[in-house]
Amino acid sequence: MGLKTFFKASLFLTLTATVGNAAEVIRGFTNENSDKQYALETELDKRINVQNMDDWMKYMTSRPHATGQPFDKEVAEFIASKYEEWGYDTEIKSYNILMPTPKVRVVELVEPIQWSASLKEDAVADDPTSGQDDRLPVYHSYSPDGEVTAEVVFVNQGLRKDYEDLARRGVDVKGKIILAKYGGSWRGIKPKMAEEFGAIGALIYSDPQDDGYSQGDVYPKGAWKHPTGAQRGSIMDLPTRPGDPLTPYVGATKNAKRIALEDVEIFVGIPTLPISYQDAQPILEALAGPVAPPRWRGGLPITYHMGPGPAKLHMKLEFNWDIVPTYNVIAKMEGSEFPDQWVLRGNHHDAWVHGAADPISGLVVQMEEARILSQVAKETGWKPKRTIMFAAWGSEEQGLIGSVEWVEDNKEELSEKLVAYINTDGNGAGFLGAGGSHTLEHFFDQIAHDVKDPIQGMSAAERVRSRNLMSENPMTRSRAEKSSHYYLDALGSGSDYSGFFQHLGITSMNIGYGGEFGGGSYHTNYDSYHYYTKFRDPGLHYTKALGEVTGRVVTRLANADVLPFQFGNMARTVSEYSNEMVSAMEKTRAEVERHNMLVNEGHYNAAANIREGYVVPELREEVPYINLSPMQNSVDRLIASAEAFDDAYKAMGAAGFTLSRSDVDKLDKLMYQIEAKLTRPEGLPRRPWYRHHVYAPGYYTGYGVKTLPGVREGIEEYKWEETQEQMAKLAEVLNNYSAQLDEATALMQ
Repeated sequence: MGLKTFFKASLFLTLTATVGNAAEVIRGFTNENSDKQYALETELDKRINVQNMDDWMKYMTSRPHATGQPFDKEVAEFIASKYEEWGYDTEIKSYNILMPTPKVRVVELVEPIQWSASLKEDAVADDPTSGQDDRLPVYHSYSPDGEVTAEVVFVNQGLRKDYEDLARRGVDVKGKIILAKYGGSWRGIKPKMAEEFGAIGALIYSDPQDDGYSQGDVYPKGAWKHPTGAQRGSIMDLPTRPGDPLTPYVGATKNAKRIALEDVEIFVGIPTLPISYQDAQPILEALAGPVAPPRWRGGLPITYHMGPGPAKLHMKLEFNWDIVPTYNVIAKMEGSEFPDQWVLRGNHHDAWVHGAADPISGLVVQMEEARILSQVAKETGWKPKRTIMFAAWGSEEQGLIGSVEWVEDNKEELSEKLVAYINTDGNGAGFLGAGGSHTLEHFFDQIAHDVKDPIQGMSAAERVRSRNLMSENPMTRSRAEKSSHYYLDALGSGSDYSGFFQHLGITSMNIGYGGEFGGGSYHTNYDSYHYYTKFRDPGLHYTKALGEVTGRVVTRLANADVLPFQFGNMARTVSEYSNEMVSAMEKTRAEVERHNMLVNEGHYNAAANIREGYVVPELREEVPYINLSPMQNSVDRLIASAEAFDDAYKAMGAAGFTLSRSDVDKLDKLMYQIEAKLTRPEGLPRRPWYRHHVYAPGYYTGYGVKTLPGVREGIEEYKWEETQEQMAKLAEVLNNYSAQLDEATALMQ
């Protein structure tokens, strides 16, 4: 036996050996195959090469690579060449999408002083990439062209409650330019809400109290935001529809029918720009009007006033509205038993500038996973039972465009074959975070307990529990006190899972470490290799840890004898959401009754007498009777169906998963296609692209999730007829879900 043959045989024996210290049988596996999977995972962990990830990160962040820039294509070709080198069936799928870039940017005070904003991020001596000339300037993608001159109003974070604060002080933003802090909601919500209140322009900055010298040393001495740093980003109306603005619901192929620019429904109508806190200070200093309330005040050495005036700004923005190519890299390793069941792992490759944390820190992990799996396959003959695919998406930063166009272009095949989509994006030192469909919560709980924190030594789940034991949230703290179970978060929006999860109804997860690093390089010139390796994850310990987590997620889904879905946690979670709707109705009714009592008894009039400009609010419509029983009955049915399924699955597993291959294929499909039962073709009110009726981004939160969104937002927005309609639709999707669950249970029995 030659050395090469001996090595192959030895490694194969290692991967098929019994693992004596395995804590428990992995869900979805026989005892024997569970041991083999544990052995495979041990081998995968040993092979993770941090130097590979460091080298790839250094190369892919060496130049700016936003959509449409030359290095964006080179990065995509570099990734594809690696997948091809490792033996994957690889393609680069391109789409032609709308990508505006700045042509004119002017922000200047014209009263009471003459001053012009620099709108420029400085180079720093310690960061060799921070002075490159080809970086995109600071701007908001999809802001309209526009030129306005008006007084300024400071609106804190630009939330609805902030406008209510302004109204109570007699301050109106109609016809004004607003200045808002980042935070509290996604950036695109701020100009959206400002426009609804009548503003004609918007500026957004990061206050040093939130991210700057009030928190710690600024970059490059420390991790906190450099005084000239500003957060670029898209402001398309993401909660209404992501993807290419000109090709709604269809892939942006070369010959796709495109709507006219003036017909796009997801653009705000007022010119909007991000600025640094160095540029924000002169504007805030020039404001008069009421002194801002305590919760509005920031870290600049000034008194914060609301305005309006005497500060008057001139803004002028013009953009190149170009159609440019974006590149998705898709690589495939075909499964041995169920080749038409796909497990898809994705991370985007485009960045606003260099993008070390966002997105390259997640992408290099994905690439290392792919390298290792191909290596093990070549050396041992191992193949996954199900097909494993890797995707590196383009133009995520502009509005999840690369992934959404691919989803819209391939929706029928994806709905038929895709078992799950596993997403990563930014990463860093700290705590394991994961969100997604709660059908995978039990599955992921096992993984979170198996993977160790690279610094603390305890399991990732136990470290999260230790943090949650000190949480100010009573429910979070109570759960941690009872057990170390890892609870998945609900998914909102903001990354590439959205098209799969909320449009097609495909089981999805989003995973990453974070929470231990302070400060912000997000979407700035300073999200660089130097910043990431010095401050965000020195030594790439948590970059490696992410590979240990996602390597297990992908291979367990791909290798399971029967897919490891579990429905008890899903039913429990939906029941909790349902109870929240009952509480929300009761709370809203009580608030409206109290408000109307105060109006009728003249209490607001008393406040108006002592505060100049105070606006007395009007009576609100009384909350009508809403029939909650359809929702509650469907939740009860879901709980019963989930319990029956989980009992049958447990019995089937104890018997060794003796179903035939064809029956396993049928059962798997009933499980992985069940998420789509929670969608409706007409989608949610005012945003038909979002079809999922359990998870969606909030219409006025952006990235933040709204669970049971049709019902919840109907209550929050006092749309009572809509609330009742959505209650019935929610009951229908939950009943359809339970019916398919019952069908799967019958197959097992």
